Amino acid sequence: MNTPAGVRLLGAGDIRDIAGRLGVRPTKKLGQNFVIEPGSVRQIAALAKIRPDDVVLEVGPGLGSLTLALVEAAARRGAQPAPTRSRETARRREAPPGPSDGSDDGPVRLVAVEIDPVLAAELPKTIADRAPGLADGVRVLAADALALSERELGEPRPTVLAANLPYNVAVPVVLNLLAALPSLQRGVVMVQAEVADRMCAGPGSRVYGVPSAKLAWYADARSAGTVPRSVFWPAPNVDSKLVVFTRHDRPATTVSREEVFAVIDAAFSQRRKTLRAALAGWAGSAAEAERLLRAAGVDPGARGETLAVTDFARVAEARHQAPADTK
Repeated sequence: MNTPAGVRLLGAGDIRDIAGRLGVRPTKKLGQNFVIEPGSVRQIAALAKIRPDDVVLEVGPGLGSLTLALVEAAARRGAQPAPTRSRETARRREAPPGPSDGSDDGPVRLVAVEIDPVLAAELPKTIADRAPGLADGVRVLAADALALSERELGEPRPTVLAANLPYNVAVPVVLNLLAALPSLQRGVVMVQAEVADRMCAGPGSRVYGVPSAKLAWYADARSAGTVPRSVFWPAPNVDSKLVVFTRHDRPATTVSREEVFAVIDAAFSQRRKTLRAALAGWAGSAAEAERLLRAAGVDPGARGETLAVTDFARVAEARHQAPADTK
């Protein structure tokens, strides 16, 4: 289907044709469920709210369904593609991708990170074929998003994340990217519905837990709708949801993120136990956990699901403020 931006999105037949030509069979190990319905990828791209000066980071582009929708949305928002390059530049774009060496100084508007080398090598060709006037604004990296860093990404730094994330690594990927890429200010991700509920839950919710509290350290998150399993190939066994997040300032605390996250992990390691019992291992004993909790103004008889990330930070701070002979 042609669009005002000159982009032809992928439909179900296109996805199967490309996969068949490459000999690709979606694997559960890599969490590969390809989106085959153009309306769904346009919805994600719209929620990303791409601005003219944004650089989009896409994780797990697969065969390019969402990539093309993001390129289309960026063009409509006024993000300018790079000027047409030489034949040698085009040849380099189609070469198997890897970490950027900084030699390509064009105005990249989208960085796609794909762990599957076969898919990563094919994606530039798909973009060149279906969005020819915009292809130079895309860089593809064959890399693992769980190990991604600013150094590997190079310049320009991404400002917005948009991704259809594998269910088994969705939360670790989002948390790693928010930690590793301070430039990342907002994003929209499609994840398993149950995972989305946990990511967006607040204190007191029965699904509030480690993902909720840790994501709250970085950002405000909200659910942005359900995605039926029928839009994927192969269809997963569960529905998906969209999560939109916006980065905020880190909580005002004197301790590190790692120290706060250690308290969160301990608090939810034995979810049904009181904080006094759950934090005993972290504090050294149940009695010391109670003392630290009271020093932080937290009820030792409460459970982890009642605490906000700022409460966990106060507990971590209390440990630093403890008398020397109790540390």
